[in-house]
Amino acid sequence: MADEKAPQARDPNPAVLPAKDANIDRHTCRRIVPMQVLSLGMPRTGTCSMKAALEILGYKHCYHSFDIDANVRDLDMWAEACAAKYEGKGKFGRAEFDQLLGHCMAVTDAPCSTFAAELIDAYPDAKVILVERDIEAWYRSFNILMELPFIPWLRLVALLDPSWTGKRARFWQKWLANEFGATTLEKAQEVTRARYRAHNATVRRVAPKERFLDYELGSGWEPLCKFLGKQVPDVPFPRLNEATELKKTLRIMQRKNMRRALHNVAGGLGLCIVVVCGSYYWWNRRV
Repeated sequence: MADEKAPQARDPNPAVLPAKDANIDRHTCRRIVPMQVLSLGMPRTGTCSMKAALEILGYKHCYHSFDIDANVRDLDMWAEACAAKYEGKGKFGRAEFDQLLGHCMAVTDAPCSTFAAELIDAYPDAKVILVERDIEAWYRSFNILMELPFIPWLRLVALLDPSWTGKRARFWQKWLANEFGATTLEKAQEVTRARYRAHNATVRRVAPKERFLDYELGSGWEPLCKFLGKQVPDVPFPRLNEATELKKTLRIMQRKNMRRALHNVAGGLGLCIVVVCGSYYWWNRRV
């Protein structure tokens, strides 16, 4: 209810995500809370802030791309969703979304934004929010993310840590190709603005007008709470993961990725040493 004490949101900064992967197979899950809010703006349209705001208002849990970093097996089902959407392989509808997102009352950010039309169709009673941002400000921010899959040393780290860093890298590279029709950074940059406009136009076209909010980034609590029928909280509207924070967050993530890769390399070297020493000892006993 509107007058209930709203829970505080989990800090979406990857630096405070669980150190251990949850290792949950979403295929075995089901819906345990109703899906009520679909915030379908593209990445870098205040998705971290919107996640925190929705959770403050009581919508637990709000799915964000950072959830993948806490449970990388989510990518198994997101890959199936992409295969159904872009390659016509299998189906991915309400039943599958309930498995993947059944613990969530709201969603924001990619990959969810990629499936805007599918999610609106799957959850016809959910309210839909489109967060709009000045396109040039958005492009400058989003470009930081677009560059990541093309950084050579990150590709090396992905090879050294295939089950976590590599799995994430492969998915986001394919996501970029599907979303923007681009396999190079230069091509992606050429079409990014047009894709942003097309995405927003699609959401506005398919969202039911009576359950749709066109939200301008920076508008604060008032329009959001009025739309959702909630009281305005007595806390400032969250402002998370802005440009400087994004760069800091990415550095933290890169250090985590590097540590995982080095751990795998060290483990592999250790195993090689054990095998070599064991073989040497066994051979010497024979001779």
